[in-house]
Amino acid sequence: MKIAIAGASGFIGKALISSLKGAYSVVGLSRSHHTHAEEHSSCEWRNCDLFSLIDAEKALEGAEVAIYLVHSMRPSAHLSQGSFEDFDLIVADNFLRAAEKNKVRKIIYVGGLIPADSKNLSKHLQSRQEVESVFLKGSVPTTILRAALILGAEGSSFQIMTRLVQRLPVMLCPRWTSTPSQPVAVTDVLKSIRHCIETPETDGKIYDLGGPDVLSYGDMMLKVADILNLRRSLIRVPFLTPHLSALWVRLVTGAPKDLVNPLIESLRNPLLVREAHQLQIPGHTFMGIEESLREAIENYNSDKKPHAFKAPSAAKHEVRSVQRMPLPEGWTAKDVAEEYMKFLPVMRPGFMKVEVKDRWIYFSNAFPYIRLLVLEYSPERSWGHRELFYVRGGLFSKKSGRGRLEFREVLGGTACLAAIHDFRPRLPWYFYKVTQAYVHLWVMKQFARHLARPLEQRRKIG
Repeated sequence: MKIAIAGASGFIGKALISSLKGAYSVVGLSRSHHTHAEEHSSCEWRNCDLFSLIDAEKALEGAEVAIYLVHSMRPSAHLSQGSFEDFDLIVADNFLRAAEKNKVRKIIYVGGLIPADSKNLSKHLQSRQEVESVFLKGSVPTTILRAALILGAEGSSFQIMTRLVQRLPVMLCPRWTSTPSQPVAVTDVLKSIRHCIETPETDGKIYDLGGPDVLSYGDMMLKVADILNLRRSLIRVPFLTPHLSALWVRLVTGAPKDLVNPLIESLRNPLLVREAHQLQIPGHTFMGIEESLREAIENYNSDKKPHAFKAPSAAKHEVRSVQRMPLPEGWTAKDVAEEYMKFLPVMRPGFMKVEVKDRWIYFSNAFPYIRLLVLEYSPERSWGHRELFYVRGGLFSKKSGRGRLEFREVLGGTACLAAIHDFRPRLPWYFYKVTQAYVHLWVMKQFARHLARPLEQRRKIG
């Protein structure tokens, strides 16, 4: 059986490759596959940028099972405009579409544990839930494994916790460190994934993963200190907000802002396993907290920078910009794209003249006449619910071959994403960031407001 792993270069992905090798034909999907080929030579590595549907389709060729371990909290381009929630939606949607095209038999998604009261979720957990909805609305049977803190030597949560314990004899602990949680060992997560690969009865089901112990983040830090033979004191304080505490966590541990802030925000919710949804594996008992922490600490290397702490690989001076906008009732992405082509010539963004001729959109300077940006509609890569334009040149753009603008329906047709990918500006980088980049954001915000207006007001633009 050929198993493709998206997120194979991450903490769980690398451990999963080691766990599956020999029993399965494993394909690792990574944006920088060459950096992992030597470490995991038993795995076939395929270069894949999941923001590209074509890349995702090629990457899943021949796969029978596709495992999704991806999140988009870290920037994916030199300049990333938009929220990680919207980035998550695009890559999950591409992964599902590619799996459907390649007739993948099942998807296994490892996401976040959703509390029983899901009304006040953090952005991180809301994003995990939205990704679930993408897969559940698809035609490929999807098994969803929900986990809270996954404890392993290279895990970002464990790394942050252990570095805090090692570096601070006395810790001021805000309210979120007292929230109850049910952590799970990475060994048990790997066992759960394999069980779902081999058990058809798990297809299309949602399971909660967690060890037998319920405790807070503060309690876990004290247990880490005991195992490391360190004397540590925790002082509970009510006044440290998540943003302030995220700041000192970043300063002490060296973890990046894009990783720390969403993780701390998600700890405001109790993350407990629902008994009726707990995954039961015959003959297997999930590890307790003491055993889980000892196993992680045995393999912990404080000198090695974890993968999640490293700056993401992204092409220099490349841009990704994603904005979510309302999708009028009964509309498709094709309708939005057509409205956009009517909207631009009337709006004249940045005082530019905009001409729409057949499949081409020209942004130009009126006098002297200079084409500043040229977009070409791609009918062969557009299907009504996803409309694509390629960037073909102009004074403002370098020719990369991959620069593109798309409109895509998401969340069952309740919203639309307008996204620019792999755009390479010709303007000097810093000048571009304070001019063209802001103009694009402003235009998309105006267009979103336009779509939200009543039908009669929208018709006036045409």
